[in-house]
Amino acid sequence: MSIVNDDGKFPRLTPDYVLAFQFSNWYPSFTRVSPKSTIIRPLGEDFKHYLESDSIFIPEGSEDVVVESTLSDDDSDDEREDVATAGEHFSFPELDERIRSVIREYKAVFPKLNFSSPKDASWVLPASSPLKCTSPADVYLLLKSSDFITHDLSIENVFNGCRADNLPVYELELVLRKWYPVDHSREVRCFVRNDVLLGITQRDTNFYDFMIDPEIQKAIRSTVCNLWEEVVRPNWSSPQKDYVFDLLLTRDLSGGHVIDFNPYAPHTDPLLFAYEELHELLSNAIQDASARRTSLPQLRVIESPIHPAATQSMPAYQHNRMPIEALTLSEGRNMVEFSEIWKEEVTRAVREDDDKQLR
Repeated sequence: MSIVNDDGKFPRLTPDYVLAFQFSNWYPSFTRVSPKSTIIRPLGEDFKHYLESDSIFIPEGSEDVVVESTLSDDDSDDEREDVATAGEHFSFPELDERIRSVIREYKAVFPKLNFSSPKDASWVLPASSPLKCTSPADVYLLLKSSDFITHDLSIENVFNGCRADNLPVYELELVLRKWYPVDHSREVRCFVRNDVLLGITQRDTNFYDFMIDPEIQKAIRSTVCNLWEEVVRPNWSSPQKDYVFDLLLTRDLSGGHVIDFNPYAPHTDPLLFAYEELHELLSNAIQDASARRTSLPQLRVIESPIHPAATQSMPAYQHNRMPIEALTLSEGRNMVEFSEIWKEEVTRAVREDDDKQLR
């Protein structure tokens, strides 16, 4: 039984509970049913400093293709002056080689840190292969462009809300997961509280017409229940049996892969549920064991294109995206080429603005 806070909706947050959801802590127990992944640690303070530094740029030597600069000699001198003035110089040759080694094995990777993934920065890579990294430069650029991963950089953020006098040692880790195209319509999020599977919700908040088929819903519910009973529940090693886990179901909906675990906490998105509703489901299940067997877990899907949660016409994380001009300039170019072209475009715009002010 879990220790709960005063209102009982959430388990008590402790450092040990939070760390149970660090990738390196749960992944070893689920390697058989989770996408192939490689954990790189420890990472030096210089890498953390790079991620925290201002502006978006890639470390020297991380690109795989050397591109001849299109800048004039004068522009190159100006650029070197700016870099020298800023005093920011980063290079990670050993980490570059470790990333390249993993990419050679997996063909392509998707990066994340201890807890967070840079899904909000998908706009920096080609839309046809979102989040697909084939070089260290891709990995760095995706992480550097993300707001989500900043959560993992600060020990205060990681253990925010925990009741503890002394916080444990926390080391940043880089996770490289084997990349493959994902059908988001088959992603589900599942909620477990006090070792009871309470709810299942579709992970992607778009309307999918096949999801309203009662037989499809029955298959999803049955598969998730089986995966939880046979795979997730026996392998979850933390003594606190409160967690949220994400699955990617197979095409025939007969099986699935474990994608991630998150704390059962307010900052974990309940999607089509509210935590008050999940708490009510748990209360009813405790009072009526027979109802628990027949009514849980509850499955929720978006049943109509006009459902309030449907976001079919809204790009995900649109507030994190770059102006359309940047996307236009990046088309058909690798990261280094885009960086050079973007600098030229910014310089040109500044000069035009200065000329207008002089007229």
